[in-house]
Amino acid sequence: MTDYTERNREHWNARTAVNAKRYDISGFKAGKITLTPIEREELGDVSGKSLLHFQCHFGLDTLSWARLGAQVTGVDFSEDAIALAERLTQETGLNARFLCSDIYELPKVLEDKFDIVFTSGGVLFWLSDLDRWAKIIAHFLKPGGIFYLQEEHPFLNVFDDAAHVTELLTRYPYFHTEEPVRIEGIIPHSDPAANQQGVEYVWSYSFSNILNALIAAGLRLDYLHEFPHGNNQRFPFMEKGEDGWWRWKNADNHIPLTFSLQATKV
Repeated sequence: MTDYTERNREHWNARTAVNAKRYDISGFKAGKITLTPIEREELGDVSGKSLLHFQCHFGLDTLSWARLGAQVTGVDFSEDAIALAERLTQETGLNARFLCSDIYELPKVLEDKFDIVFTSGGVLFWLSDLDRWAKIIAHFLKPGGIFYLQEEHPFLNVFDDAAHVTELLTRYPYFHTEEPVRIEGIIPHSDPAANQQGVEYVWSYSFSNILNALIAAGLRLDYLHEFPHGNNQRFPFMEKGEDGWWRWKNADNHIPLTFSLQATKV
């Protein structure tokens, strides 16, 4: 691992304990599905399909796909997250496999091929090399297999999302740079009590970076969708609707919050 990756791994080990208290684990154990309506509708019936989940954290979404009938493998580089995922697997009795590995090292420890590679929700800016990531996706897909991604819109990453901001202010680069952005002392505005201090390193990627990486890896883009709502409070000046989605408080703000895409290995 690079120093940047190691620092991020330490951060996510620490975040596991924080998120275990924030997420509705008891509801999940009682039968809740944590996947978004977009993910479930667009991927459709996964019964009997093999699914590889990149950057799965402690596996609630992975186990949700298992609950829907998929044969799942979840991967994350955080030892603490994978340990919790394995405990949840035992406690729920769901059939799932979890591996602790950096995504870039995964071909060294996993030989299987999959019908679906899935990843979702604030994952891309933790990756140092998007072209290599896309090639690894293609490596693990069967011929005709699909890659699915639901993610925060890349344009959002230019804006300051600190807890004190009251309007959209540009702060970070949109276009990719080789050196990551160093972020210190983030306090999640959606849960200030968590107060997770530390250092994170993230990389910016434009839409063209994302799409061209997948195309260059031999994947055919099936669709790209953009949405005016998201599944978390990315900025303090957002509000949650009755449908569970977060939106801008200012209805005149038409900046998209989420996108999804599907690509097929040809």
